[in-house]
Amino acid sequence: MTSDDAAPAADLTMTPDQLAWIEQFALTWEGTNSARMEGRVVGLLMIADRPYLSSQQIAHLLTASAGAVSTATRRLVEVGFIQRHAIGGDRNHYFRVEDDIWGRWLASERNYLPRLQRVLDAALTGGPAEGPARRLRNARNYMEWLAGYHRKMLADWEAYRDAQAGTGEP
Repeated sequence: MTSDDAAPAADLTMTPDQLAWIEQFALTWEGTNSARMEGRVVGLLMIADRPYLSSQQIAHLLTASAGAVSTATRRLVEVGFIQRHAIGGDRNHYFRVEDDIWGRWLASERNYLPRLQRVLDAALTGGPAEGPARRLRNARNYMEWLAGYHRKMLADWEAYRDAQAGTGEP
């Protein structure tokens, strides 16, 4: 870790344009029925010129409470948008995003599908009435189909991403 990476929160700043972009990103994120604070954290980590930021640095840059940052980062780690970053001997919490945040999210998003399939399978073995059983089978089959489609989508995305990288376009 360089001395720049270890900068105290007070030494980090964002330009007004960067802060405005983070807020716009967060408002758009909120439109997907997610917490605006989660969008603020993701937006900040996407444009921060550092490999990772501490919870304290995030709170400082977003003028947010430690509790709000903690709640947002915990949820974002759970769903795969951000990752924890450990520094040996340092007890602070650090977070980062991958260069391909969306591909990583797509890969991790499907993790819940097999769990949901098992829950639906358990309901089906209980023998509910035909109407609910049909709904449960359709739900279980959808989760199975979606898991397969996620694999295809991720492969398609990676091929597209890699082709774009070869063009030099943003």
